[in-house]
Amino acid sequence: MSTIAENRAAQNEWDDFLRNLLRAATVDVDQTEAERIAHREWLEAPGNEEEWNKFFFPNYYKSEAAPFHKKSTKWLFNHMEGYLVRAWSREMAKDVRTMMETIRLGLTKKKKLGLLVSSSAEKAVLLLKPYKINFESNPRLIAYYGEQVTYGAWTESAFTCKCGMAWVAIGKGQTPRGLRNEDIRPDLVVITDMDTDEDCRNPETIAKDWAWFEKAVYGTRSVSNPFLVIFLGNIIAEDCTINNAILMADRSEVINIEDEDGNSNWPEKNTQEMIARIKSKISYAAFMGEYMNTPITDGKTFPDIYFKKMMPLKMYRFLVAYCDPSYKSGKKNDFKAIALVGKYKDEYHVVKYFCAQTTTAIMLQWYYMIMKFVAFVINVFYLIEWPWIDDTLKLEIQAANKREKVTLPLVPDDREKPEKYFRIESLLEPLNRNGHLWFNIDDKDSPHGVAMRAQFKAFGPKSKAHDDGPDAVEGAVWTINNKSTRDPAKIQVLKAPKKAKRY
Repeated sequence: MSTIAENRAAQNEWDDFLRNLLRAATVDVDQTEAERIAHREWLEAPGNEEEWNKFFFPNYYKSEAAPFHKKSTKWLFNHMEGYLVRAWSREMAKDVRTMMETIRLGLTKKKKLGLLVSSSAEKAVLLLKPYKINFESNPRLIAYYGEQVTYGAWTESAFTCKCGMAWVAIGKGQTPRGLRNEDIRPDLVVITDMDTDEDCRNPETIAKDWAWFEKAVYGTRSVSNPFLVIFLGNIIAEDCTINNAILMADRSEVINIEDEDGNSNWPEKNTQEMIARIKSKISYAAFMGEYMNTPITDGKTFPDIYFKKMMPLKMYRFLVAYCDPSYKSGKKNDFKAIALVGKYKDEYHVVKYFCAQTTTAIMLQWYYMIMKFVAFVINVFYLIEWPWIDDTLKLEIQAANKREKVTLPLVPDDREKPEKYFRIESLLEPLNRNGHLWFNIDDKDSPHGVAMRAQFKAFGPKSKAHDDGPDAVEGAVWTINNKSTRDPAKIQVLKAPKKAKRY
């Protein structure tokens, strides 16, 4: 697209924005001045922040605010000297709410000079534009607070409103030193999307960006005047400026599109059906990075996992079906994984594998599928990570045994486990790197195969991604190594060791 075409498209977008603003924010022409003042004072009263937002910005306020929105806004208005980080997921309205709040701070004369900081000067100007348009054209703001345009001090990158509030757009690396609005140094700074994917690949760039922010931006403040920092963005990498800001903040809010139970954190706007739709159309790594504040650097420990045809079952001495169930019984948001592993010569073959966000009942069903798959052809040990056999699971196993008309000889792995990363890395990484760890190619493109591969590639020392798949494979391989030192005559088909309690 040519520059002229790009400019025309951008202008059309802003024209649509302005038309929607004028259409939504209509004014009651029959309202008296006294009624308008009384209404404004009511809207500005503590506790009515949502009503203020809803009234002045109806074109933005399409869904009721979530509890985390309201708590954050309440904290902000009670801390004119403060350092707030909003690491909110995409689609959580972090920029829009911050715009509404900071416009209010200016109109009510709580703040005098605001900086809007972003990754470049062009990006900062673009993000400041809706502020400028609302001051210029929002009918309700004009009716309740008066005309705000001051001719001669009104540009795309800097403007001063008649209420006394000035705004300046600052790109990363620019020098805001010496900025003043009359005798006031900057007393408000909004930093939004300062991190870029490219910058986050270089720790030296992040260190440089952070030093610039602390010296050139934070350093513009007056020591004696309250200064409010609002840092916005996603956690897009392990090393990024917003993580540095979290360490410095008075209040930091990491809000994902889903909570830990798999429910929408803002169901009034983002339904579970739509979140599931997004999940189905992008990779696990992309979803975790963009919507769950969990950046994934593929291939740090396992560049990939490898697939091939498995041997006939009778070629393995025995198999181990090992389960990492996570520790939240019955919750759909937790990944659960089972790996059926056997050793052939010097190779470990993951003959069957399951890895999905599901319930305990379905997880148990995987065990029965494995029992049917092996069909008593080979010796199998069925293990689950300790201490996960609790009373609830016992009841579920009993019901499933009755339903399936077979007994699942499930026993806990009660070993003392070292720290997870080093345990998995030390056992599986050399096997994978040297061509001794293989997965069944028949299931490579299944949902379980895709999830298993994604978890291995995401696995790393600082990763917060799900790792139940690698954990299950490690448990099975460790068990094989441990049992391989025993007398093969003592291994019994579908039976737990004598001292282990069966359920």
